[in-house]
Amino acid sequence: MSADDVVRLNDVGILRCAPDGPALDGERAALDLIGDAFGRDAQVVAVPVERVAEEFFRLRSGVAGAVMQKFVNYRLRLAVVGDVSAHVTGSTALRDFVHETNQGGHIWFVADFDALEEKLRAAG
Repeated sequence: MSADDVVRLNDVGILRCAPDGPALDGERAALDLIGDAFGRDAQVVAVPVERVAEEFFRLRSGVAGAVMQKFVNYRLRLAVVGDVSAHVTGSTALRDFVHETNQGGHIWFVADFDALEEKLRAAG
């Protein structure tokens, strides 16, 4: 996949981001994705882990908090799709953060699109 596209899972529009697009590295990038999602009638933005900036996974940088706050403010769900184990292995705080966000309904870290579909099914 070389371009972002919209797919439907469980009757929910998902902006599925291409792995080779711009990095999710701060508020500006989050707002760009949010605008794209609104323009394409998507309720979830699914960003491959390859496209998430390293700073996002360093909680002290504030990037994750800033990005996530934008998605919550605009009532849009964000799913980071892919293997984050290398990041959480080195940080207890990040591991706990991923676990806690996955308990909620707005921000998810999922292994793949099948896991995202399960989250959407469970969220109703």
